[in-house]
Amino acid sequence: MAFGIHRNELNMWKEAVNRGEIAYLTHYWLDKRFPGMKTVTKVGCSDLARLTAWCIAHDLPPQYIHNRSPFPHFDLIGPKQIEILRQEQVWDQLERFQLLTQA
Repeated sequence: MAFGIHRNELNMWKEAVNRGEIAYLTHYWLDKRFPGMKTVTKVGCSDLARLTAWCIAHDLPPQYIHNRSPFPHFDLIGPKQIEILRQEQVWDQLERFQLLTQA
């Protein structure tokens, strides 16, 4: 279940993904399979080669890319989510979802 984002943010993410950009969308999320995790960041890009290269550059297994047309994405959760958002300087999402206090 996803919550904590506005339709405008989602639409902006979708547009960036469609343009072949690496786009980040963080939202609150609850899933019984991942107890204690409260947020997820969807890293999307319609260019699968570019998204695969992004995964490899961040030491992430590209086989976990959700190849869902038209919005392929990789889900970041936990410490790796915070680490990568910091590396990519996605400060607005780190601050908004209070992820900096978890690091």
